[in-house]
Amino acid sequence: MMELPATRAGHLGRALSATAILLFLAMPIVIILVTSFGADGIGTFPPKDYSARWYEQMAAPGGNWATSIALSSLVAALTTVFSLILGVTAATALARGRLPLHTVVYGLVLAPMLIPQVVIALGLFLFFEPVGMLGSPLAIALGHTVLATPIAILIMISTLRGIDERLEDAAASMGAGRMTIARRITFPLATPGLIAAAVFSFITSFDEFFIAQFMSTPDTRTLPVLVFNALQFDVDPTVTAVSAVLIALAILALALVAVVRKLGGHRHQQGVLPVEPLT
Repeated sequence: MMELPATRAGHLGRALSATAILLFLAMPIVIILVTSFGADGIGTFPPKDYSARWYEQMAAPGGNWATSIALSSLVAALTTVFSLILGVTAATALARGRLPLHTVVYGLVLAPMLIPQVVIALGLFLFFEPVGMLGSPLAIALGHTVLATPIAILIMISTLRGIDERLEDAAASMGAGRMTIARRITFPLATPGLIAAAVFSFITSFDEFFIAQFMSTPDTRTLPVLVFNALQFDVDPTVTAVSAVLIALAILALALVAVVRKLGGHRHQQGVLPVEPLT
């Protein structure tokens, strides 16, 4: 079918439509960023006066916000480690193995992405409450791992399927063992996927609310739980500063993933592979 040449009016219309959609999507983010620098105590937009007082309050040592940020960072770091271990293992089995009932196993692994988070949170609460682990960073991290692991698995499956298996077969034919092949060929080529899985696992945990709400105690509240409490019982403009930091964190994470994947794609195009003996 022959395509009609695009007219100048058509180009202009698409450009205006795309600009309008982008502005609509970015408007809440812009409002939060501008409001976070307001000096008043009610969070009005646009602010009459500007100040960084809410960022200073958020970062005050020993304050509730700083404590919650530290707890969320710890939980997210643990979740990232657990998710990568489980994600790499499961993705390798699904992408490289010959599992019986492969489709069923694949569906079970990804089931936490389809089940409502509040249901998972309730189940985790009923599991950890009798053993007295409510409020434990380890328990919260294990709960977040349930949500983050399927994301890591999807990323790693896509990454492993993009690696030419003939490279691994060639190394095996020259006497390299499984661990040597994984260490010298598979994992170096899968580095962009590993970093992307780690970043998304960290962000998933850092932003998660339902599991943290069910698992937290008055002394251990992650950042999303503290934000919810601040909005539910009071109007605290510090929430706008926290939201701005979370937005910046998400943007930096996506930028990191994009850069790593671009560098990884460039390496693949250049055919960068280990040249030392595979021993």
